[in-house]
Amino acid sequence: MVEVKVQSLGLDRTSNTPVVILQEKDGSRVLPIWIGPGEASAIAMELAGMKFSRPLTHDLFASVIRGLGGTLIRVMITKVIENTYYAELIVQRGSEVISVDARPSDSIAIALRTEASIYTTDDLLENTSIEIADATASPEDFVGEPGEEGETNVGGLSPEELREYLRRMNPEDFGRFNP
Repeated sequence: MVEVKVQSLGLDRTSNTPVVILQEKDGSRVLPIWIGPGEASAIAMELAGMKFSRPLTHDLFASVIRGLGGTLIRVMITKVIENTYYAELIVQRGSEVISVDARPSDSIAIALRTEASIYTTDDLLENTSIEIADATASPEDFVGEPGEEGETNVGGLSPEELREYLRRMNPEDFGRFNP
């Protein structure tokens, strides 16, 4: 497992979807995960140190873990299947270790609140990450023809073109997310 940290939170300008960028702690590979606006707001509020008089959902979940005598020891982003990422919350309560299936976005929001470490697999970083790259690439460099029947195109890009576009993208190419 490779430890990662929240490098930034942005807004994909092509789809207006929030993106959390995870960067390996001792390296340059980054892993973008497109998330929902509610989870993006929860992550952004925690990163900004915003506190509320009443607990929000992720604060409540962190309190429940503590209230039941547990500690969130780590979050593991384990796999991606059909563009859906999967994560596990690893909770320790005494000598018992419990794995809870969760969405990565919720897991990240809770990990930030509990100061738990976030990990992913080297394989996931290798196969789905983007490397911080030269800022000279633009989306126009990768616009291609619509794919053949059965191929899924995103923004007019074939799967191969999309992968290459993401490899050349900088985290700064995403707009800032404002809750």
